[in-house]
Amino acid sequence: MFLPTLLFLSALPLAVAAQAAKPAGAEVRRYGIEVAGIRVGTMTATRQAASGPDVTYSLVSDVKVNFLLYHLKIYYQVTNHFRNGQLLRSTVEAHTNQGDFSSKTEWKGDHYDIVADQYKHHYKATETSPIRYAVTTMFFGEPPAGQARAFAEYFGDYFALSQGKVGSWRAVRDGREDEYQYTNGQLVTIIKKNPLKNFIIRLEK
Repeated sequence: MFLPTLLFLSALPLAVAAQAAKPAGAEVRRYGIEVAGIRVGTMTATRQAASGPDVTYSLVSDVKVNFLLYHLKIYYQVTNHFRNGQLLRSTVEAHTNQGDFSSKTEWKGDHYDIVADQYKHHYKATETSPIRYAVTTMFFGEPPAGQARAFAEYFGDYFALSQGKVGSWRAVRDGREDEYQYTNGQLVTIIKKNPLKNFIIRLEK
């Protein structure tokens, strides 16, 4: 009954769990992942500002879940390259005990080619509107007022965003709902809502 959790966890817009030294000039956010009060993984979001107009976001998660006879392993990595505020290229790699999966979004000058080949999710499309706000961006500041959507790299399309109480944002796509909670503009908690058990992602001090 826990198989849907693979898709649920694979879709996390998560970030590096590596213990490598912080790259020069990088902003890093480290989080812990919990389910049912048990720590099952760690993550870090990294934003590396290059010289000039380019910014690169790197996101990786290393999750291991063991519940009785249920075992789940996911290594998930996202790399986004923005130039002048526009996404030029996004790649997603997921290595799991259910197989290896990937997504790719690439700007071709007047459109994006989008191919998502993930666990129980296969999607191919073109998009002509420049992508300027992605899920990874949400790790580095609260969405601006009125931000209506965020590009979901894993799926190759968008989460709809809506603001609730102060510092709280709801992200919804195809019945999937996440809650992002901010304090003084910093992302402190993500609640990945699941009929079985919610996954809680907490900023580590």
